[in-house]
Amino acid sequence: MKLRQNETTEIAAAKASISRATAFRIEKDPRLASRKQHSRGRRRPDPLADIFDAEIVPLLKAAPGIRAVAIYDEMLRRHPDLGHGIRRTLERRIRSWRAVHGQDQEVIFRQTHEPGRLGLSDFTDMGKLGVTIAGQPLDHLLYHFRLVWSGFEHAHVILGGESFVALAEGLQNALWSLGGAPLSHRSDSLSAAFRNLDADARADLTRRYEDLCAHYGMTPTRNNKGIAHENGSIESAHGHLKKAVHDALLMRASKDFDDLDAYRAFVDEIVGRHNAARLTRIKAERPHLKALPIRRTTDFEEMVVTVTRAGGFTLRQVFYTVPSRLIGHRLRVRLYDDRLELFIGGTHLLNLPRARAGGRGKREQVVNYHHVIHSLRKKPMALLHLTYRDRLLPGQEYRKAFDSLLEHRSDKDACRIMVGLLALAHDKGCERDLAGELQRTLDAGDLPDLGIMQKRFAPDPAQLPTVSVKLASLDSYEALIGTALRGDAA
Repeated sequence: MKLRQNETTEIAAAKASISRATAFRIEKDPRLASRKQHSRGRRRPDPLADIFDAEIVPLLKAAPGIRAVAIYDEMLRRHPDLGHGIRRTLERRIRSWRAVHGQDQEVIFRQTHEPGRLGLSDFTDMGKLGVTIAGQPLDHLLYHFRLVWSGFEHAHVILGGESFVALAEGLQNALWSLGGAPLSHRSDSLSAAFRNLDADARADLTRRYEDLCAHYGMTPTRNNKGIAHENGSIESAHGHLKKAVHDALLMRASKDFDDLDAYRAFVDEIVGRHNAARLTRIKAERPHLKALPIRRTTDFEEMVVTVTRAGGFTLRQVFYTVPSRLIGHRLRVRLYDDRLELFIGGTHLLNLPRARAGGRGKREQVVNYHHVIHSLRKKPMALLHLTYRDRLLPGQEYRKAFDSLLEHRSDKDACRIMVGLLALAHDKGCERDLAGELQRTLDAGDLPDLGIMQKRFAPDPAQLPTVSVKLASLDSYEALIGTALRGDAA
């Protein structure tokens, strides 16, 4: 158009490198192409024209939370001639109507975080990963702690549910690993821990949580039940951590671990790599954290139990065996997430793995044959109908051996041989090796022979040391007596 001020249309078009036709069209109508476009009308009739305002809008007003797919199904029921192709049209129309006439939605307010101010705790279910311990499925949760500002993380494998004990143990492990405590701590509502509790028990749980935070100088807070975005800084981190664990399991090419400690070390390594990537921010946040107290505080529940004549005690519908010398004694039990610590007075006795009762009142047993084998030797037939017989036998090989003995031998002989095998494993400390021998015997189609097993695990005479005892001469003894007699005579 600048060239057209001094040149003809043909010359201006040539200099502008456009065709003559384009130049004459621009000269005739200088508007931009986007300004010339007209809105396109409908190419086919609106299928919702007769029903949207008359039927759909009243439904949306009467039930604001109703889903679009429910309205779609209802309209097809009322008007079969509509056809299934209206679904997307209906959904877009409802979405547009709600944007103009719908209810207000909840607003999420983004927060400005300061270093050292807030730490978050939450639990996440890891059961879908399919982790196994020695071939047995591990149904577990993961306690997850995170600092909002730097992104420091700590994770702890939890075998039970969302309990105060699990929270206290995991939180303290995180704080001592970090080397400081934030100004405030936010947890979820501990809904699993509160379930089926009366008012006094809920108040006690709240008080213990407040005491735990007070020990570390943190202000305790909880997010509202069901409002996940209040813990958003850790909820999203759950997904990243679970994906990282899943990827690491795939690269490991096995989801089975020898024991729980090996799996916990595996998770710790993954979390450690996450923290290494944020090391600069973590170091910058540490000076803003509160100093830790001199020692940890209670992260267990304490109860008192009495050992019965059955050689154990029952705690929360689980029967635990203990050494029989403790029958009749009252023991203090410290109940952790994964173990029980037993005390008599102030003396620590032993630790037991913790078990949990099944649903619908089903009881569980934690039995150690070492605790009862001395009595079972005297009464081997007690094994036949023992209530915890399957738990007493230390492995699948022993259970298969006993079943085979019961099938082919008399009950008395089967119990005598099985108790003898347990006594052999106890006396010689050869439980695992004996299990291997039993499996090989069964695979060969034979029955376990107690005499053969005892000889196999007895010490080899050729390897026993030769002990030579040189007896002292009696002359020295007689000389000693003579000296003593002469002294008396003097």
